[in-house]
Amino acid sequence: MLQLRPNCEYCNTDLPPAALSARICSFECTFCADCADTKLNGICPNCGGELVRRPVRPVAKLANHPPTAERVFKPQGCASQAGSAASA
Repeated sequence: MLQLRPNCEYCNTDLPPAALSARICSFECTFCADCADTKLNGICPNCGGELVRRPVRPVAKLANHPPTAERVFKPQGCASQAGSAASA
């Protein structure tokens, strides 16, 4: 089950469970659409995988399957990897 992480790893923007602007890779690294599209060129800086729109979990399912509260924020890691991922 997807973790539904609460923020963009690159800019720390909040991404609630219903956010249509959340993007993920196959490892569930999470970014906002702005960072994914304009800074990362649709490629995850952590694994090199494709960033796609994160599915929205139905509200009725959130009570038994809540999103994670763990925030991942690593702008230095993302910034330094973004250039290498874009050139790969």
